[in-house]
Amino acid sequence: MTTESDPAYPAHWEADVVLRDGGTARIRPITTEDAARLVSFYEQVSDESKYYRFFAPYPRLSDRDVHRFTHHDYVDRVGLAATIGGEFIGTVRYDRIGADGRSATGPSDEAEVAFLVQDAHQGRGVASALLEHIGAVARERGIRRFAAEVLPANTKMIKVFTDAGYEQKRSFEDGSVHLTLGLEPTAESLAVQRAREQRAEARSVQRLLAPGSVAVIGVSRSGAGVGAAALRNLRDSGFRGHLYAVNEAVTRDLVDGVRAYRTVGAIGAPVDLAVIAVPADRVPEAVAACGDHGVQGLVVLSAGYGESGPAGLARQRELVRQVRSYGMRLIGPNAFGVINTAPEVELNASLTPAPMPMRGRIGLFTQSGAIGIALLSALLRRGEGLSSFVSAGNRADVSGNDILQYWYEDDSTDVALLYLETLGNPRKFTRLARRTAAEKPVVVVRGGRHTPAGHVVPGTRLPDATVSALLRQAGVIRVDTVTELVDVGLLLAAQPLPAGPRIAILGNSESLGVLTYDACLAQDLRPLPPLDLTTAASPADFRTALAAALASDDCDAVIVTAIPWVSEHAPADDLAGALRDAVAEVPGKPVAVVHVELGELVEALSAVRGAPRPSAPAPSREEPAAAPFRPPAGRARAEELPAGTRIPAYPAGERAVKAVAEAVRYGQWRRGLADSGSVPGYEGIDEAGAADQLAGLLADTAAGTVLTLGEWEARELLGRYGIRVLTTLPAPSADAAVRAAAILGYPVALKTTAPHLRHRADLGGVRLDLTGEAELRRSYEELSQALGKPAELQPVVQAMVPRGVDTVVRSVIDPGAGAVLSFGLAGVPSELLGDTAHRLVPATDRDVATLIRSIRAAPLLFGWRGSSPVDTAALEELLLRLSRLVDDHPEVIGVSLEPVVVAAEGLSVLSAAVRVAHPPARGDLGPRTLPSY
Repeated sequence: MTTESDPAYPAHWEADVVLRDGGTARIRPITTEDAARLVSFYEQVSDESKYYRFFAPYPRLSDRDVHRFTHHDYVDRVGLAATIGGEFIGTVRYDRIGADGRSATGPSDEAEVAFLVQDAHQGRGVASALLEHIGAVARERGIRRFAAEVLPANTKMIKVFTDAGYEQKRSFEDGSVHLTLGLEPTAESLAVQRAREQRAEARSVQRLLAPGSVAVIGVSRSGAGVGAAALRNLRDSGFRGHLYAVNEAVTRDLVDGVRAYRTVGAIGAPVDLAVIAVPADRVPEAVAACGDHGVQGLVVLSAGYGESGPAGLARQRELVRQVRSYGMRLIGPNAFGVINTAPEVELNASLTPAPMPMRGRIGLFTQSGAIGIALLSALLRRGEGLSSFVSAGNRADVSGNDILQYWYEDDSTDVALLYLETLGNPRKFTRLARRTAAEKPVVVVRGGRHTPAGHVVPGTRLPDATVSALLRQAGVIRVDTVTELVDVGLLLAAQPLPAGPRIAILGNSESLGVLTYDACLAQDLRPLPPLDLTTAASPADFRTALAAALASDDCDAVIVTAIPWVSEHAPADDLAGALRDAVAEVPGKPVAVVHVELGELVEALSAVRGAPRPSAPAPSREEPAAAPFRPPAGRARAEELPAGTRIPAYPAGERAVKAVAEAVRYGQWRRGLADSGSVPGYEGIDEAGAADQLAGLLADTAAGTVLTLGEWEARELLGRYGIRVLTTLPAPSADAAVRAAAILGYPVALKTTAPHLRHRADLGGVRLDLTGEAELRRSYEELSQALGKPAELQPVVQAMVPRGVDTVVRSVIDPGAGAVLSFGLAGVPSELLGDTAHRLVPATDRDVATLIRSIRAAPLLFGWRGSSPVDTAALEELLLRLSRLVDDHPEVIGVSLEPVVVAAEGLSVLSAAVRVAHPPARGDLGPRTLPSY
């Protein structure tokens, strides 16, 4: 007898998922309290679906059936339900079976599985999501295979199994199809899962950004306030769909020229998107009304949530729970709104005070409304447009990860710009960013070093430079300011990627050219000597010089510098036209312009043509209630000029060079994708044994408790992944040290392991190459006299290993960046100078090869000043094995191998520290799920 309040109830199996059509559902274990829901659900299933499930006409469930389908032990018998609004829309259950096909208990590792999905919800991916989750539950309970009997005519269910990507066997027996699925994840099953995730999450964002109808809830009759501002922006943007105003006190048919209703339910037509602008205490009522009306998504502008303190955070969590219970998605709360400039949508459901942005090729995501205003204004001033804009506020539901999923397949977006305060699910973010960056640039500015109010995801503990390196590994262009975000985005949206770092500089100011040259050197570019055209240069001179530079095989990009002319013979329009003509004549290389006090040149170089965007006329009172608004004529667009001929202009050489340098580095990353590396499969890895060991170690450990493994436990766990740690024997006395040396064999090393002396050879706590008992006893006595009593020093004895370079290898789970692999040289380089490099886990062979070569002290590994090169191949294998351990087992939250002595042949791990803890209930490696609230 298990209920949701029962301690035996597996609450960690609960999850919200996005379905194929972009709606959401909640998956949870079925309990004894679900009898009425199950009966109601079954009554809504067609006779055909019932026949497919039970292989015979089965019009209703008996009391015995209801009892069997609602009573589970959550080990050998498990049932899960997909719910919307608290009601079942699909179920799945498994029953453990033995070799004879009868019910069994452990250690049998096979179970029979069966699904049933309401006909109205078939085709939404409900069964596929349930299969992912019941599979994860089964693996947790020691089940490795599912068996299923399916009628041949039930092609939809057969397809659910065959498309899952698991290893499977299929046979035809006694008039039915017998399927056996192995539940161990495969590369194919993971690819299928992530492809489904991408399509579903992209579709959920598309429903928010391209609605056919919008209702604004909370529009004041006076025309003041947030709701009225949002309504006016929607009206004036020329929204192509149907627009409604909702105010419970409305007394007239129109508000600001928009058909008005007292409630959402009174609107006699579907509503795809609701913009909520009522006080926080009235939001639940509005959400319930939207859910009952079938609204697909919400933008909640209301404040008073996580940003306001603990009570607000609790209110925010309840809001997400309520929204998802109706199958909706949420942008906000405390959001600034959304914009979609697509000609078939023309949506401005935001509070932006500026005119509707021009249509362009840049997608923009922010968590901050203020930053959103600044970025929109900056793009408008620079003549650049947007494809879409999302300012998610507290991003309690929809986050930057969801927007990346949408932009990945959005043909209208060429460049993705994101202002982030946290990375949310960092592992998922880097995965999505890497995939998106392979198709289009992803530029990120991180606005906080610590956790902001209203955001429950902890910030990173890593240094800022480390975060940049990790993002760059994923192909993300990380910049420091919103100004740089716009600068880089403009170049990437308007110009092709450079083929290399060689930069030609030309212009009519020698001084400005030299400054630009210096800036290129500071960014590790390879500038050519600046070409001074002199202040007498005409637009024709600029065109000739630029065309020649673009045609040259000696440069990969060109930066043009320009200062005002003394005479009036060369207006900015003429210069802009000359530069564009040269680019059109010799296309294929990026061009950026640096100007001094030539603001009109920026406008002339941009793609903007025509008058500013006019406002849409208000509809008359005679218009039909559901009439969509017509877009205004003369809309300015940022894509009017062919790609490559829109030339970005910058008021300082450093800014232009920074943008070009980021484009160079991104281009190098893109070209390296062809050889992104792989994760080798090494022998001597016992993944199952490590999992069993970790389960035993954590069996009596409370959630949230970090356990530091003892020396032998750490050695055993690492040994399961082929990482051998040198044997260390304690030496509490001189006699014990002698006995240890006899076991290990001379020569030996005598070391102190007290925390204040550990890894501090400079303090005299280490004696090496002790070749006999007398020398060992003498060294023991010297240590005791110089540093303290043996009980304080905690001496140990180890066998000597071949000499080499002392290094440090670590892995840690950072709350803001995910699993990170780190490498450096032991001692001063890493501890004092911070000369440490990092890569995201899982690391590939190419990742670790670049990792050990990216520290400043790397030459010491490769024969610096005539020394012998060390065995970097063995070092790379060690790093890959450690990466695999951490990737396979999220329980391992920290590993430190110090020192690792890398010799000319082989290496030796002298010391290891391992920390473990219960992993989060859900991660990026499990079944698809939305972040919990």
